[in-house]
Amino acid sequence: MDSLNSDVLLALPEIALLAATSAVLLISLYAGRASEALAYWLSLAALAITAVLVDFTSMQPELFAFGEMYINDPLAVAIKLFACLTVATVFIYARPYLRQREHARAEFYILGLFATLGTLVMASAHNFVLVYLGLELLSLCLYALVVFERDSSDASEAAIKYFVLGAIASGMLLYGMSILYGLTGSLDLAEIHAYLGNRGTDSVALVFALAFIVVGLAFKFGAVPFHMWMPDVYQGAPTAITLFIATMPKLAAFVMAIRLLSNGLQELLTDWQQMLIILTVLSVVFGNVIAIAQSNIKRMLAYSAISHIGFILLGILSGSAFGYAAALFYTVIYVLMAAGTFGVLSLLAQPGRDLDRLVDLKGLGSYNPWFALIMLLLMFSMAGVPLTVGFYAKLYILQSLIHDGMLWLAILAILMSVVGAFYYLRVVKYMYFDDADEQFRLQRSPLAHTVLSVNGLLVVALFIFPNALLNYCMQVLN
Repeated sequence: MDSLNSDVLLALPEIALLAATSAVLLISLYAGRASEALAYWLSLAALAITAVLVDFTSMQPELFAFGEMYINDPLAVAIKLFACLTVATVFIYARPYLRQREHARAEFYILGLFATLGTLVMASAHNFVLVYLGLELLSLCLYALVVFERDSSDASEAAIKYFVLGAIASGMLLYGMSILYGLTGSLDLAEIHAYLGNRGTDSVALVFALAFIVVGLAFKFGAVPFHMWMPDVYQGAPTAITLFIATMPKLAAFVMAIRLLSNGLQELLTDWQQMLIILTVLSVVFGNVIAIAQSNIKRMLAYSAISHIGFILLGILSGSAFGYAAALFYTVIYVLMAAGTFGVLSLLAQPGRDLDRLVDLKGLGSYNPWFALIMLLLMFSMAGVPLTVGFYAKLYILQSLIHDGMLWLAILAILMSVVGAFYYLRVVKYMYFDDADEQFRLQRSPLAHTVLSVNGLLVVALFIFPNALLNYCMQVLN
């Protein structure tokens, strides 16, 4: 009984979030017209309570629960805290957009909370079954969110593509896990790691299983050549939904990669390192080059995300503690930048029409200098320009590559960053050097405007004081 009580206490954040989400679901069924407002505020409260409970359970360096299927370590705590903060920010940005288009329904917040629960489960997963359960909970919520506007043919098409390709990727991941189970006789990551250390890795079957797992990870990240869903989903989904997909799932993909590759399959480092090198080179090159040709800003940001994912994988493939820390730092900074960018786009959306073309940003610097400045800072940060934290995010990845003797990859990443700067600066050019075709009408939301201002200023503040976040990431992954 004492063991069960300690297990429950350790998993208290997930249990509390599940209970809160179920309560929001039931309340929204009977609240009538007030259901959306109640769901919004209760969801923010649920995320705040979950974050407090996560911090409460972070006292010990590493604890296991439920037969060592569940792990509570600094990485799990960090991902959970970042996920709660990210989803709360997304809800604040998305609400004015959804209310303007008369799509403000409680289901958005409920699905978002269940997706967050899936991420929390993945963050503490120490077993293949728990990894897969968390992944599927997250994925199913994302499929439903993409088609949130049920009368949109573009959203329906994007959701079908996402669902079909996602099912294939999940099947491949599950197949790789099943092969590993057949070879090692265990689903526990620590036991698999010990088996590979004792029995060796000279097996074609192991590499075969690893290939399927890497393919599943690559799809969830959106790495080339498994990126086909990203541009269509980013463009087809409503901007508020794209905002969600572009941010929180990146944290889930990162922690899944660390759990599977580092915690479970570190003995196969040489094999998965070679696979990731191919994925990163293709992602960094194709993402930046194809983004140049895009006229739709959401589609451009999708290809931009692919290039950023390539940078994250560059940190992971090093296989070193500093490389993992640099990858986590980059992931957190990318989520911050993506949240701000899509937050600007969602707040600038016009009634019945998204702001989704690059030319729609013409003249923003004249009509709203503050929002234009925030967008400029975010674009500079994504490009890695000094005085913004994106510069340090790229620098730490390059340092990890050079430290591990991968100089040619570092040079390629620098060249592709220069290429990528073109389409980010093009956004700045439209905002400040072209005349507007029509007047901008900002959605009124003091809370969203305040959070967006803090979001934009953090890009500069973290450039001035980057060590606190970097040291935290190194402490988490040391």
